[in-house]
Amino acid sequence: MESSYTLPVNIGNPVEHTIEEFAVIIKNLVPGCRSTVATGAAVEDDPQRRRPDITLAQTHLHWKPKVSLQEGLQRTIDYFKEELSRTTF
Repeated sequence: MESSYTLPVNIGNPVEHTIEEFAVIIKNLVPGCRSTVATGAAVEDDPQRRRPDITLAQTHLHWKPKVSLQEGLQRTIDYFKEELSRTTF
């Protein structure tokens, strides 16, 4: 990725997801997971929206997300499974 743009840009997915959605997807992607997803009151000063504006990344870096949330989480899970398989306790 080449660009002469030198200021910070947001990199992320402009599709907003809740933490609960992340938890449910991860739970469903981990075989045999028996965890339950618990919800509670929002933390004080917790931002209500987590949706990055990626306009600068698209304009100056010609970048946009290419991996779906589900695929990205699956890749992350697979990575940590591989790392854990190499670890001895």
